[in-house]
Amino acid sequence: MQPIYELGDAVRVVRNVRDDGTYPGSARGDLLVRRGSVGHVVDIGSFLMDQVIYSVHFLANNRIVGCREEELIGADEAWAESKFETRERVCNLRPLALGGIIRVPAGSEGEVLKVLREQADDIAYHVHFDALPGHTLQVREAALEAAPRTTMERLHV
Repeated sequence: MQPIYELGDAVRVVRNVRDDGTYPGSARGDLLVRRGSVGHVVDIGSFLMDQVIYSVHFLANNRIVGCREEELIGADEAWAESKFETRERVCNLRPLALGGIIRVPAGSEGEVLKVLREQADDIAYHVHFDALPGHTLQVREAALEAAPRTTMERLHV
């Protein structure tokens, strides 16, 4: 488990970071850092011996926040604003087929596993749909909408 960023590196957070209940002076669910914000690595640690955690100082709002490696990219890497982020729940707007057979009916819920920002005008996602266990599909942003939020999510956001 080798970190890919070093102390002092400028990094960009690729998803909104919310308080998980451990940030002092903030309530659980509060937005700490907005996706796309740039900060600098000030410390490197680990969590449960299998995840690299970076303490990142975001100067714009003067916050030091712990971020997992998957939540960061280099500040100079291409960045395109996306509608969804990793771990967000989504629904497909139209049926999705594999080999000419509809495998994911329209309106099926899934979870974004990865955002593909290689082309700013054609953002896509790796999505795992509940209707198709064990498979990950690449889906364009225009084919997705936010999944309806549960009562518990509405209470915590």
